Amino acid sequence: MRKWVFLRTPFSWARWIRRDATAAWMFLAPSAAGFAVFYLIPFVMGLMYSFMSSTSGGQFTGLANYRELLSSESFRKAAYNTFYFSAVSVPLMLALSLGLALLLNRQIYFRKWLRTSYVMPLVVPVASVIIIWQMMFDWNGVVNYILSWFGIQRVDWMKTDSARNVIIALYLWKNVGYNVILFLAGLQQIPKDYYETAQIEGAGRFRQFVGITLVYLTTTTFFVVIMSIINSFKVFRETYLMAGDYPHDSIYMLQHYMNNMFVSLDIQKLTAAAALMVCGIMAIVLGLFGLERRYRNFME
Repeated sequence: MRKWVFLRTPFSWARWIRRDATAAWMFLAPSAAGFAVFYLIPFVMGLMYSFMSSTSGGQFTGLANYRELLSSESFRKAAYNTFYFSAVSVPLMLALSLGLALLLNRQIYFRKWLRTSYVMPLVVPVASVIIIWQMMFDWNGVVNYILSWFGIQRVDWMKTDSARNVIIALYLWKNVGYNVILFLAGLQQIPKDYYETAQIEGAGRFRQFVGITLVYLTTTTFFVVIMSIINSFKVFRETYLMAGDYPHDSIYMLQHYMNNMFVSLDIQKLTAAAALMVCGIMAIVLGLFGLERRYRNFME
């Protein structure tokens, strides 16, 4: 009798696992179907079109579309501006959001007001925000009016290289609140006993920040960097609303190039540019995964 029960138990567990897996796949099926229909299948079709001479009845041309794309001066300019924007804005975003999170994690007088202020950009519609920023950085806008008080010459913000600084400031203002929330959640998970022990042993604030805070925020920091990079590639919406289809050369992004190719119905260049952009993002993300894994192994 005992032997029969012992043999029956693994079978019942396996049956329960199969039933649980089936239920999980049933819940995931609608999301998986939506992802496949609206993201995966269009991307695969676009990747196929990038190797064709035409979307209907075209012939396979190999890498001809990519060679033509890479020889385009407008594409090279858009790619440079996009990666330059990410290389500058992401470190600034990381430093600013972590600094604000450390400030808000302490008992300060303006703590509640600051928490409300950094959440506001997350709930305000982008179109409303753009109108305010256009009023601020217009030739006769608020910023130039304030500069004139101090005898500083007016700046044509959106028609000079200063347009890049405006877009970086808008990107930081729009996305810093989400990262602050993530860093605050990570800071509140660090036990206070670690800091008290470090103080007893004579460690200063900088030593505590490097040896405790940054170490325990590794996973959060990695996620924040990934999200910041992705959001930096999505800055086209704000740039388009502020400067239109053909903005100043300093803020002409990859999305501008692809949008213009779509308007002119040059689908081959559009899909080739999209494929190269995806490859660039994947290379950056995979590189960050490798760095994070090496850092974790080093700390262990």
